Amino acid sequence: MFRGMNINGLLSRLPIKALRDRAPLVPVVRLYGVIAPQGSPLRSAINLAALAGPLERAFAMRGAKAVALAVNSPGGSPVQSALVHDRIRLLAAEKELPVYVFCEDVAASGGYWIACAGDEVYAAETSIVGSIGVIAASFGFEGALDKLGVERRLYTSGDKKGFLDPFLPVKEADVKRLTGLQKEIHDAFKRHVRERRGERLTAGDRKLFSGEFWTGAKARELGLVDGIGDLKSVMREKFGDKVRLKVMEPGKGWLQRRLGLSSGTAPGLLDGGIGRDLLATVEERAWWSRYGL
Repeated sequence: MFRGMNINGLLSRLPIKALRDRAPLVPVVRLYGVIAPQGSPLRSAINLAALAGPLERAFAMRGAKAVALAVNSPGGSPVQSALVHDRIRLLAAEKELPVYVFCEDVAASGGYWIACAGDEVYAAETSIVGSIGVIAASFGFEGALDKLGVERRLYTSGDKKGFLDPFLPVKEADVKRLTGLQKEIHDAFKRHVRERRGERLTAGDRKLFSGEFWTGAKARELGLVDGIGDLKSVMREKFGDKVRLKVMEPGKGWLQRRLGLSSGTAPGLLDGGIGRDLLATVEERAWWSRYGL
């Protein structure tokens, strides 16, 4: 029946045109929240443990033409920022797939560190981008203890173990040590941005690495992002109107599915850590409010 017919002729006669004309596929991974080692029932968090699965599935998806990342984060842990970024770049190299990053409300501090994983980075005109710096904040309670008549008792082995104790007066040596640590992290952040953005950067170190943040439109002028646009529109421009965008959801364990919890959040609910989670939620709110959100 098919003797003498070439493969294209054969395919044209079979009812599989939909397979031959299958639209390009782009898996999408969402990175939403403060960057922290662990999330909770009250707050999501960006970390490698939560994202390793979705990232692996995205890059392994058969027929994928690229991977798109939607980033919406005010920052957080520099370690988790680097771990997530490095895993993205490792998978991109292994699978030889381009990575497109889309900054949503905010991609600042550690959020921008991760955004640099993109071969191309986009933002909305009104996105908040940048904040390439390091920050540390705490409280001092020594005056409150005096008013309450409470005596602080701290026993350590090693003269540095009481570093920046919030119940003791600030020591100049502790502050000096902290600023030294911050400088090391800041230097690593600067190297990272230079390596990833290279000649696309249009401003000097004093401006780019001051901790300042900008709108997406200004970030484009500075070379921190490559263009203005949203994920769906840009992917249609690059891969056609029929491009399929497949969102990779994080996996859940049996208990999480039964309780209706998001991935990585069950421990905080089940170990009596509700009070801790409430404090963490307040801290998270402070991260977002820093950018007017």
